[in-house]
Amino acid sequence: MRRVASLSVPLNLATAWEAAAQAVPDADAVVCHPVSRTWREFEDRSARLAAALGGLGIGAGDNIGLYLYNGNPYSEVTFGAFKARAAPCNVNYRYLAGELHHLLQDADAKAVFFSPELADRVDEARAGLPLLRAAVCVGGPGDPVPSWALDYEALIAQSDPAPPIDRHSDDLWILYTGGTTGKPKGVMWPHSSLIGAMLTTFRALGLPVPDTVEQVKSNIAAIFDSRRVTRQLAASPLMHGTAGIMALSTFTQGGAVITMPERSFDADALWRCVERDRATALSIVGDAFGRPMAEALDAAAARGEPYDLSSVFMIMSSGVIWSQSVKEALLAHQNMKLVDSLGSSEGAGTAARISDRGGGSATARFTLGENAAVFDEHGRPVAPGSGRQGMVAVGGPIPIGYYKDPEKTAATFRTVGGRRWSVPGDWATVEADGTITLLGRGSACINSAGEKIYPEEVEEAVKAHAAVVDCLVVGVPDPKWGEAVTAVVQVADDLSHQQTSDEEIIAEARARLAAYKLPKTLIRSRAVQRGANGKPDYRWAKQLALQALGLD
Repeated sequence: MRRVASLSVPLNLATAWEAAAQAVPDADAVVCHPVSRTWREFEDRSARLAAALGGLGIGAGDNIGLYLYNGNPYSEVTFGAFKARAAPCNVNYRYLAGELHHLLQDADAKAVFFSPELADRVDEARAGLPLLRAAVCVGGPGDPVPSWALDYEALIAQSDPAPPIDRHSDDLWILYTGGTTGKPKGVMWPHSSLIGAMLTTFRALGLPVPDTVEQVKSNIAAIFDSRRVTRQLAASPLMHGTAGIMALSTFTQGGAVITMPERSFDADALWRCVERDRATALSIVGDAFGRPMAEALDAAAARGEPYDLSSVFMIMSSGVIWSQSVKEALLAHQNMKLVDSLGSSEGAGTAARISDRGGGSATARFTLGENAAVFDEHGRPVAPGSGRQGMVAVGGPIPIGYYKDPEKTAATFRTVGGRRWSVPGDWATVEADGTITLLGRGSACINSAGEKIYPEEVEEAVKAHAAVVDCLVVGVPDPKWGEAVTAVVQVADDLSHQQTSDEEIIAEARARLAAYKLPKTLIRSRAVQRGANGKPDYRWAKQLALQALGLD
């Protein structure tokens, strides 16, 4: 199924990365302790994988699933698929067999690469997938390979490297997103749009977005000469767009993507990795990562063994609001750029707010990207300072739509004023100075007495209290208000914070929110449930709230 891109940057990511391997063959490309591979090795293994895919009859226009934990193979499979002109599709490694089956079926996946711990789920899911030609077990030495699966390392060892081929800028990377509601949807990103979306990064380096192999090599030479090589620590999962999209950019700069071997997030392991592998940029998802990271730094400093953060230039977060208190806790240990990026699987570079020791807004105000705007329900631009609410949209290099879903594509990717925009559903107001105050995703909006209330705005206000570790806000049925704002909160474990009253927490939020937005009820939970990528689980929070209030 060949798709035509809506934006032309005449370069393919596999071709760009092959140029990077020629430019800096001995530089690190992928690192996951204790294994690191140079660009020469990265390119060779990916070329052998591309040949193996070709032997399985998988190539241009085909899709493959990556049901993998973080690690070097995640990037190798991505590169190998790109080389073969196939589209890699991320699969959430928390999915059970039924969810896995649905996604692979929706994606028309010809192959699935999986971590050995997930083999039982793959075995159960592969029945009823007539298009699936291969299941490939991606393990380490000593890991068992099921009889029905292919061995990843054997595939690479037995294949000669596939030679470079002509490729197209409309080849795809498919990013599956479930959002806050609904079944996963495959967002089709052509390579042309992915490279075009790297504008801000290359501009910060004083370089053009590459559109030829020669420009890729020239950019990489300039980056290495200036010693501004990106060594990205993907703290959040590569199967999430925050780390995944940043990794594509890192490789296009000739940089290295660092991952950790731990299967669950460990803040101390992260800082040890920063020290050992000299990470310069970290990709995280909001407070779910940032808060334990700050706490680990505090604890290390208190015992007189501070971590060496001197290599870190930037931490980038996307996907959820990142609270100012957590940013300040991180900045107390190192002066760096904290980039809070507003984007989605459906569009990158929408808006950002940047904090360092020189300052940073304590509100949810973002600076719009040059291809972004805010429109009301009728497609009219929201005037700065008007107080009106609108939907945030981003144009320019954007996806071409959802895989096999023209109805949802038409709803999200809209033509306004003769230009095509991605409008994933984030609402905001536009301040007099042109910045925006982010309200939240419309699909999670609470309607209380006719007023629209966005959970993320309330969550950030509640989390401003020192006792609150995390918070999710939902609406529950109420005879007076229609929906009552209800906060599920996780309070810090120490006794003084446990003794903090609900009234004290709400009083802190009152200083930041209009009264009608304040939670009517606080429900305490030992932990707030989020996905592996840090995104909120509003279904869980709603169910917990209904049960606690006797409304289930």
